[in-house]
Amino acid sequence: MAPWTSVHPETSEEDVLAALIAREPLFHRPEFGTTRADFERMTTEDFWETGASGRRYERAFVLDELERRHAHGAPEDVWRTEGFLCRALGASTWLLTYTLHQGPRVSRRMTLWRRDEDGWRALYHQGTLVQDADA
Repeated sequence: MAPWTSVHPETSEEDVLAALIAREPLFHRPEFGTTRADFERMTTEDFWETGASGRRYERAFVLDELERRHAHGAPEDVWRTEGFLCRALGASTWLLTYTLHQGPRVSRRMTLWRRDEDGWRALYHQGTLVQDADA
């Protein structure tokens, strides 16, 4: 039996992949909310992020920045995602990776997700710029 089925026996690996694809790119899906409270619900209390710059951002900084960006309505994002892969890391923890295209900027993304009684919440997120967009 796969590790996640003991906690969520009704959920297949395909269901998990579909649920996580629907939530990415993280913080860019208005259907999951655009307020600070929404973003707080999307993340664990010990969430942090490593940006494409290599800088580490604590949850409070990320929430402050998201709140600032959405203060006058959700910003218009033009992006495309592809190449989603998902791997169970434990009973309720999943690694999701994908490629994000934002105009000429291409980055590899990964998010660690946990499913608990409150639903899916991000533990960690990272973006890495692709130097050779054909790679």
